[in-house]
Amino acid sequence: MRTLTAAKTAAVTFALLLTTPTAASALTAERPSTVAEAAAKHPADVRIDERAPVITRTGILIHAPLHTIWKIQTDLENWPTWQPNVESMAKDTPGRLRPGSVFRWSTEGLDITSTVKQVDPGRRLVWGGPAQGITAVHVWTFTPTPDGVLVHTEESWTGEPVTANQAVLQAALDNSLHHWVTNLKHEAEATR
Repeated sequence: MRTLTAAKTAAVTFALLLTTPTAASALTAERPSTVAEAAAKHPADVRIDERAPVITRTGILIHAPLHTIWKIQTDLENWPTWQPNVESMAKDTPGRLRPGSVFRWSTEGLDITSTVKQVDPGRRLVWGGPAQGITAVHVWTFTPTPDGVLVHTEESWTGEPVTANQAVLQAALDNSLHHWVTNLKHEAEATR
């Protein structure tokens, strides 16, 4: 019997997720960490709240250099130019993103104050914070492959509004993250 390394198993799983949206939902529902395994885990990594009533995971293969994708994703002030749902953006903390950096933005009717929790350049970016009673944790990982960069994101939402309207907010977050990775792919591939 042939055994697969953890990296190959993660790559195969991720490829399946990229090709079949229904399989993505099924796989991530059955094994929430499967997609996350595609990115190297470190004990100090900030994670989403696995007990949250709303969790979305999605990913995409982007055919562009890692530095291009990272630059686009971390250039917050330019998000509105390629993310149609981001209505406004302002960094409260000048300079490069680092733990503790704060930014305020509006998207889909939510005014959000986010604080950067972790930055590992070219590998991982995490932010979180409150928005109208919802507390979010948003994790991004970037994994170079021979075919491009696997960009994986996952986000958890907790709070009274989430508990009160779980189905609607789950659909909203699913839709939002799907559009985000798709827009990032289009922007990065057009920029390269």
